Amino acid sequence: MTEKPEVQKHIRCVPGDVARYVLLPGDPARAERIANQFDEAELVAQNREYTIYTGTTNGVGVSVCSTGIGGPSSAIAMEELIKVGAEVFIRVGSSGGRQPHIPIGSPVIVTAAYRGEGTSAAYLPPEFPAVADLDVSNALIQAAKERGEDCYWGVGFSRDAFYVRDTDLNERLKDAGIVAAEMEASAMFIIGSVRGVQVGCVVATDSNIWLPQQPTLAEKEALYFEGEHKVIAIALRAVQLLDAAKENA
Repeated sequence: MTEKPEVQKHIRCVPGDVARYVLLPGDPARAERIANQFDEAELVAQNREYTIYTGTTNGVGVSVCSTGIGGPSSAIAMEELIKVGAEVFIRVGSSGGRQPHIPIGSPVIVTAAYRGEGTSAAYLPPEFPAVADLDVSNALIQAAKERGEDCYWGVGFSRDAFYVRDTDLNERLKDAGIVAAEMEASAMFIIGSVRGVQVGCVVATDSNIWLPQQPTLAEKEALYFEGEHKVIAIALRAVQLLDAAKENA
């Protein structure tokens, strides 16, 4: 008798449920919005913060799995997704812009990240850099250029305490060119290095502490959702580009 594959504890998936390429939003509702942009999509599983759809984009198999907020739940998602066959990950999230010239609603490709969160320390010492996979970052940049988007890229700032602001650190990181602040990228990049999978990140800015005039929450949300639509399209096009490059290698 053939033994059934073990269901992963948190994401409730088995091998064959997810594609090689997986998009990783934090918000389960964003996972649904991403799946709505697939050519076709099937709801695979829902458990806790994890909502998983699998489908295709221009004929390429792709999945989306929400991760919740922060490094610990993101690490669980990635570890279990790897066990069931995922190999290429793109975080598709939200972030705060961290340069005065970056408007709210902008797509930002995070190519590396300051490790201000705690999860990655369980994997590698702090001196090890959190860097996105070069092929994935290049595919995201190419996708943004193809679409004619005003896109930014560079080093991000991943952190744990959303409501704690270190003014001195924020100033120093701004001066060093940090482009965005969010809560997952550095942990994902480190897990990619440790587990030997490819990881990239594209986010839409939903705020910016350095703007001289702050919009209302309603204005920020409207601008963010415009940006979210852009980053979903960029991520899906990047999947297509990566798959084409793999087929031609």
